Amino acid sequence: MKRKATAVWSGSGKDGKGHLTTQSTVLNQTQYSFGSRFEEGIGTNPEELVGAAHAGCFSMKLAFNLQEAGFTPTELKTNCEIVFEDGAIVASNLTLTATVDGISKDKFDELVKDAETNCPISKLLNTKISVTSTLN
Repeated sequence: MKRKATAVWSGSGKDGKGHLTTQSTVLNQTQYSFGSRFEEGIGTNPEELVGAAHAGCFSMKLAFNLQEAGFTPTELKTNCEIVFEDGAIVASNLTLTATVDGISKDKFDELVKDAETNCPISKLLNTKISVTSTLN
């Protein structure tokens, strides 16, 4: 399986602008710029997209782990905070709120830890990863 995305940038780093398009066209010439990355400008930014990818990948990996263990989650809600300092992503902090009937806290924690380590985006990121989880 291969997935594709395209970034187009015009102009200098600070004054230029760009757009992103994904193979699925969920992002279709979606704006990004210095302002959307380092200020509060309109558009997206690479760190926001990495955060969405990590939260989504982690949640899906955890769902597969739960399924394999005989559980079906009612809901897995994962927020991701990407920490960008001095030109590098230095951390990806995941916060999970999960509703899974019939699972023990110990088993849940074991499956969460596996998802943290083994989701493909976690494997891709060369940074500190943390997960804080709540089981409802």
